[in-house]
Amino acid sequence: MDKEERKIINQGQEDEMEIYGYNLSRWKLAIVSLGVICTGGFLLLLLYWMPEWRVKATCVRAAIKDCEVVLLRTTDEFKTWFCAKIRFLSLETHPFSSPKSMSDKLSIGRAVCLIENPTEENRQEISKYSQTESQQIRYFTHHSIKYFWNDNIHNFSFLKGLDEGVSCTSIYEKHSAGLTKGMHAYRKLLYGINEIAVKVPSVFKLLIKEVLNPFYIFQLFSVILWCTDEYYYYALAIVVMSIVSIVTSLYSIRKQYVMLHDMVATHSTVRVSVCRVNEEMEEIFSTDLVPGDVVVIPLNGIIMPCDAVLINGTCIVNESMLTGESVPVTKTNLPNPSVDVRGKGDELYNPETHKRHTLFCGTTVIQTRFYTGEFVKAIVVRTGFSTSKGQLVRSILYPKPTDFKLYRDAYLFLLCLVAVAGIGFIYTIINSILNEVEVGIIIIESLDIITITVPPALPAAMTAGIVYAQRRLKKIGIFCISPQRINICGQLNLVCFDKTGTLTEDGLDLWGIQRVENTRFLLPEENVCNEMLVKSQFVACMATCHSLTKIEGVLSGDPLDLKMFEAIGWILEEATEEETALHNRIMPTVVRPPKQLLPESTPAGNQEMELFELPAIYEIGIVRQFPFSSALQRMSVVARVLGDKKMDAYMKGAPEVIASLCKPETVPVDFQKVLEDFTKQGFRVIALAHRKLESKLTWHKVQNISRDAIENNMDFMGLIIMQNKLKQETPAVLEDLHKANIRTVMVTGDNMLTAVSVARDCGMILPQDKVIIAEALPPKDGKVAKINWHYADSLTQCSHPSAIDSEDIPVKLVHDSLEDLQMTRYHFAMNGKSFSVILEHFQDLVPKLMLHGTVFARMAPDQKTQLIEALQNVDYFVGMCGDGANDCGALKRAHGGISLSELEASVASPFTSKTPSISCVPNLIREGRAALITSFCVFKFMALYSIIQYFSVTLLYSILSNLGDFQFLFIDLAIILVVVFTMSLNPAWKELVPQRPPSGLISGALLFSVLSQIIISIGFQSLGFFWVKQQPWYEVWHPESDACNTTRSLFWNSSHVDNETELDEHNIKNYENTTVFFISSFQYLIVAIAFSKGKPFRQPCYKNYFFVFSVIFLYAFILFIMLYPVASVDQVLEIVCVPYQWRITMLIIVLVNAFVSITVENFFLDMVLGKVVFNRDKQGEYRFSTTQPPQESVDRWGKCCLSWALGCRKKTPKAKYMYLAQELLVDPEWPPKPQTTTEAKALVRENGSCQIITIT
Repeated sequence: MDKEERKIINQGQEDEMEIYGYNLSRWKLAIVSLGVICTGGFLLLLLYWMPEWRVKATCVRAAIKDCEVVLLRTTDEFKTWFCAKIRFLSLETHPFSSPKSMSDKLSIGRAVCLIENPTEENRQEISKYSQTESQQIRYFTHHSIKYFWNDNIHNFSFLKGLDEGVSCTSIYEKHSAGLTKGMHAYRKLLYGINEIAVKVPSVFKLLIKEVLNPFYIFQLFSVILWCTDEYYYYALAIVVMSIVSIVTSLYSIRKQYVMLHDMVATHSTVRVSVCRVNEEMEEIFSTDLVPGDVVVIPLNGIIMPCDAVLINGTCIVNESMLTGESVPVTKTNLPNPSVDVRGKGDELYNPETHKRHTLFCGTTVIQTRFYTGEFVKAIVVRTGFSTSKGQLVRSILYPKPTDFKLYRDAYLFLLCLVAVAGIGFIYTIINSILNEVEVGIIIIESLDIITITVPPALPAAMTAGIVYAQRRLKKIGIFCISPQRINICGQLNLVCFDKTGTLTEDGLDLWGIQRVENTRFLLPEENVCNEMLVKSQFVACMATCHSLTKIEGVLSGDPLDLKMFEAIGWILEEATEEETALHNRIMPTVVRPPKQLLPESTPAGNQEMELFELPAIYEIGIVRQFPFSSALQRMSVVARVLGDKKMDAYMKGAPEVIASLCKPETVPVDFQKVLEDFTKQGFRVIALAHRKLESKLTWHKVQNISRDAIENNMDFMGLIIMQNKLKQETPAVLEDLHKANIRTVMVTGDNMLTAVSVARDCGMILPQDKVIIAEALPPKDGKVAKINWHYADSLTQCSHPSAIDSEDIPVKLVHDSLEDLQMTRYHFAMNGKSFSVILEHFQDLVPKLMLHGTVFARMAPDQKTQLIEALQNVDYFVGMCGDGANDCGALKRAHGGISLSELEASVASPFTSKTPSISCVPNLIREGRAALITSFCVFKFMALYSIIQYFSVTLLYSILSNLGDFQFLFIDLAIILVVVFTMSLNPAWKELVPQRPPSGLISGALLFSVLSQIIISIGFQSLGFFWVKQQPWYEVWHPESDACNTTRSLFWNSSHVDNETELDEHNIKNYENTTVFFISSFQYLIVAIAFSKGKPFRQPCYKNYFFVFSVIFLYAFILFIMLYPVASVDQVLEIVCVPYQWRITMLIIVLVNAFVSITVENFFLDMVLGKVVFNRDKQGEYRFSTTQPPQESVDRWGKCCLSWALGCRKKTPKAKYMYLAQELLVDPEWPPKPQTTTEAKALVRENGSCQIITIT
């Protein structure tokens, strides 16, 4: 039965979950109800917080097929539990439920994907997911997605649209006609309303949810306890704090919901026209759309209400909402494989693969181009939360928990405090029983110790530093949508950069062209705009092979295309609506040269007349466009010169790709060398090709032909050389990062040698560093996968072994001193194809390559994401900086993703920089480090505050006393809150430093810091507490007691004469209380100063003026009331009169305490332990040496002693990349030598084993 009880849903996907079935148990429910009554509702709260306990406490296990409740658990590292109730969807209640329409309905799919053959399978379809004769389908909803029971796979699965398992052929053959009304009705029943519903919860609902937070329940418990003990003022202060905190939290949560609701509600009320099976048009609301509907895209554009695939016409779309890229994209109709002989009929449609033919939800269609008499049509493939926009909104609504060591350690620390509270709880009970205290007082006092140990202001205090950092980031133009990530950014030790638009200028300048004639390169030419070239195929290719369009009369499109088109000086004209209506086909975009470039043109007086006549002389119409694909690395067009019978095919793209699609005899012999020369200089090179098409290819045939049929057998025409200049600030920023020992990696879609050249220019690769190119080849013709290793500077001499000098090979150097240990630096470079092969066939090599991989070229968007994951797998904290266009996945996956997109539409990225400059990266890391250190300071301070107060109360409990209500109030409000909220204000240090802050609280240095301060504080408090009892004037205090000296006794007695007869029920007024109160008050301020460190991550605390002013004021106030008592203050704080000599003694105790605390924290911890025990390496390449000089031996002895004392034995490095660096230092086979090949072992390829074979 166990197999039946546990299954996996969404297998292999990011949201994979285990699923368990349960049925409600009445007897369990009765027991739980009794438990809730007995615990005063606390059990109910506990079950509310823990879904797993709730289900297991009230239900019994059952088969998933028949269960009433499902329990879900994520399979990731967080193992989060959710529960959902099974619901039923009744089919026969629908008005269309005739057997025929039932059959129509079932053609929508098996609750997994839309089914394609509408005959045999339809009759059996209902049995696949309905068990009863009443035709009910079982389902549950989780994170806005419905999961239906599927009898075929005996599991729940979510309903997919046309985006999976549907071939391109069937999209045209079976879905292009539209749906009948019956089919539409049933699909709507299953798919529901097409909307991304972000419901803004009512204030009451949010309030209940917020108030039921364990923290606020603990506060409520504390307040009730304090009220029973008559601590009304402090209880009131905590209530006010809680109300302010709840109101602030409610406001920000509701504001986020409203913003998200407004963002997704833009398309909710659009009216759209859909085509039905009998060719009739129907206008419906976009909320009624279902997968399979054929939508007509209006001429004036629309904000897409769903994901749809184009089957007719062309659209120009602004996709900035999804990608952050403001350049309009041209979308063409999906190629119809059945029309094209060469087409792949079995190719499955996929929105990502066919994104150039897919209109995504939330994107704006700006213009459409169409056939006269026909409409621009698209088939709906996904609706609601299944759409690309829906998935984006789901990721915002239901984010993954932030996994950061600081937060995990914080919970462990709180558990330690709870354990300490438990000890105090038991001690209080035993001590009170021994002293025969009343039961009521025992209960109150023992519970009170728990509320003291776990400070109620802790969460607010921890958040303060992050909020201040967020404000500072906003001031320098960095917007943050995930504040918790700021702390994580403080740990970044590797940053990946996109190249174009990030490291280099966004725009490219045309440097020149190099044409090919008679299979030989001509000399480079700078000026393309001349009469000699105007009618050449080369210029024709530049004029037509682009995706430019006119929007409101202005040329718009890819910056590269714009530069290229502007360089030739041609004119682009698009057909108007009136012109299109006069023809029986789509009017092509026309390009033509200006009149002055045409040789036959002669100057004329009437310029208007001449402009009107010129198109008849020479113009080219763009008949069909195959948009640029980053996967294919090329684009092509079919064009026709006015008057020519045959059409021309033009293609442009990556030189290597274009050359491979050309006739070999048309590619110059020195193509590789010429290309290399340009790329080494950092130029962006684009190759052009051309071919005359057969005359039998008519206009209509071209509209349906596949790009594979066009893009082959071309004639190579030459190269366009574009210059991509480095941004002015790039070298300086990268230098700052390198000085701070933060690794930099380039991830680009550009040519590898260009990328390597740019990496050298910007300082990512230093002049003396070696670059090793890994060229991986997949298995082919029975041969295993292999990697060829080349050295970049010697790539062209690979055929001459003697050309490679042995000095070129990186050598490991071992020095006498650990500090001087260096390694001749080397970098790996590879392209996207090689990266994919290595990931698949050489898993053992991946970590080694990640350690020194610097340039990753020709990387597709998904490969960028895989690279980020590979770097994270070796324990790097990875930042990603990109322009938001192709980097969305990588920006989201990285620990800290920074989008340089000017639009704040890059929702995928946690951070968005207003200024498109990488100078935001060091700023973000600095602020992250400052916020992280602030979090540590605050946490340490709050831990010390609770322990100091806990010990004060424990000492006073021993004499059946306690701190007074106003003493608590003064400490918690006047000292703690003021200090906490001002100590967080330290700004970040002005520059990045090589040291990195610790990542967690459970580290040697931090634990030593906290424990040492606890011991010091407890020691000096105990000293004061026990020493006061040894004083000659000491007696057990009573209202008539007067230990003051004679000079002060008259004043004191006269001012307290009215209160002498009052009885002190709680025994607050006594000499021990006064002593402990003064010493502990100073101790809070002492540890605040000791923990408020500045350099190297924050500005010095003396520059934090609010903090300095607060501390000085509090010091002065406490010192004043201690040395020169004010009667009214003493009365409120319930302080008793002590001799002046004892006041001076207390001052000496405090001064010695301050000296010891600050010396231990700032001298011993930072200077001694920091360098001996807790020293961290800089770059992560673990330092080690074969010899030990005398000083090193001393250090190692010191390390051993201190490590033993602190229980932090030296082990292998925790981070995998450090451990790996340590291993590689002694690996004689690494790095690979030039002209060697690494082959995957054929027999054990699945575990990624490999061997190195030297090719001679």
